[in-house]
Amino acid sequence: MIPENLIISVYKTSISDSDLIRIKPILDNLDKIHTWSIDLEDWENILRIESQYAIEKEIISALDALSVICIELD
Repeated sequence: MIPENLIISVYKTSISDSDLIRIKPILDNLDKIHTWSIDLEDWENILRIESQYAIEKEIISALDALSVICIELD
């Protein structure tokens, strides 16, 4: 079932193919995330997150801890 009132957050990142093995468990285990995806074919390596909560700071902090650049886009 898809939650109502999803917030879609989009981030420019430095994520690469080799980073996915470290990042996937982190994003999969954040209970507040409904779905997430990364577009590695886009030059900005776009991370898209759907959540019912404003979790931008949590996402940026989690990826920063993995030495991944993550900048929220408007």
